[in-house]
Amino acid sequence: MNIADSVVDIIGQTPLIKLGPLVEGLTEATVVAKVEYFNPGGSAKDRLAVGMINAAEEAGLLKPGGTIVEPTSGNTGVGLALVAQQRGYKCIFVCPDKVSEDKRRVLQAYGAEVVVTPTNVEPDHPESYYSVSDRLAAEIPGGFKPNQYANPAGPLAHYQTTGPEIWSDTEGTVTHFVAGVGTGGTISGTGRYLKEVSDGRVRVIGADPYGSLYAGAEHARPYLVEGVGEDFWPEAYDPSIPDEIITVSDAEAFAMTRRLAQEEGLLVGGSCGMAMVAGLEVAKKASKGDLIVVLLPDSGRGYLQKIFDDGWMTQHGFVHPEAVGPTWGQRVSSLQPAVVTRTRDDSGDQRLAALEETGRQVGVVTHAEAPLQPGEINGVFHRDAPGETYGPESVLTVGYGQEYDPAALADYQAAAVMRDGQVVAVVTSDEVN
Repeated sequence: MNIADSVVDIIGQTPLIKLGPLVEGLTEATVVAKVEYFNPGGSAKDRLAVGMINAAEEAGLLKPGGTIVEPTSGNTGVGLALVAQQRGYKCIFVCPDKVSEDKRRVLQAYGAEVVVTPTNVEPDHPESYYSVSDRLAAEIPGGFKPNQYANPAGPLAHYQTTGPEIWSDTEGTVTHFVAGVGTGGTISGTGRYLKEVSDGRVRVIGADPYGSLYAGAEHARPYLVEGVGEDFWPEAYDPSIPDEIITVSDAEAFAMTRRLAQEEGLLVGGSCGMAMVAGLEVAKKASKGDLIVVLLPDSGRGYLQKIFDDGWMTQHGFVHPEAVGPTWGQRVSSLQPAVVTRTRDDSGDQRLAALEETGRQVGVVTHAEAPLQPGEINGVFHRDAPGETYGPESVLTVGYGQEYDPAALADYQAAAVMRDGQVVAVVTSDEVN
């Protein structure tokens, strides 16, 4: 009988699925997806979790009845909780307060405790989720922090499982491997194995969001695609493994994510769309007989209220619905108002100086960095009255491609216009007609 002893025993051996409509007429190469949502926890992070826990047990860092403490809000937490639950460990996950309630509930459903910390603090602040996780791991008897960003067991798990699976399932014919770069474990471990077993024949390509440091950006810039890219260099990442890094915008990633569901029946997350955009760029230049494997790390079920929600996509300027009349984008193009992001604690003089320095008329008040969510816009201020700030309840968020409707501002003082997840303009109520 083929019966697993526990869910941990079915981690790995995820399928390769050949793409059809998405690549038709695009390339003579074969493009396949390695679909990691077939893991029991729904993502490639299950491999990382079991690898880190196995290594900690072998090193005596995690003992019976111990507590795993990790700063995470997503797939790594689910994987750790899944394995920990089967082996009798407790889990405490530290999440920033911007993490959705749904994500916290998933972790709690596996029996984990969730500690919420403020988002708007520096990484070295005592209340940051990095600092809080360090403190809890040190204070709790039997506490252990896996630290996926620096733990060598992460890349090793992919070297021992993901790479061999791809090589075996393609019978050694894989020519290109494409994956998003997050902590660096997947691409480093899988890529190293494939390069070694093929004597360097397999090319390894990383997909990265615009604004991440992996692709060579001098300064990190925030982006909306989740679970990939970094603003620092994780120790788990080996920069010698990728032969190329392809940058992908949020707009490209989200559009491809929706296409994967609608054309290939693959309901996956935004980082999967990002990886596939890079994969198709590789495919366009590939030759007949090439076999391109694109790793899709997770499911799209956690993104139903974002990427797969037309309202969210339109509001953030990613979807431009058919408009009968002028759009908000056309309206702000004629007004040419611009935006400067300042902190809530700035004085009126500081705000005015910033506006004058940039030649801008209107500024957004926020506690976060762009790209901004509607709830992160605390208000707006104007050159004529920089000391006065409209509250968040007075700011309407609209998409660049939405039909312009001045009546929508009847109950608001201003509208923040979004394009591809960025605030590109602010229109105050006295500027509409």
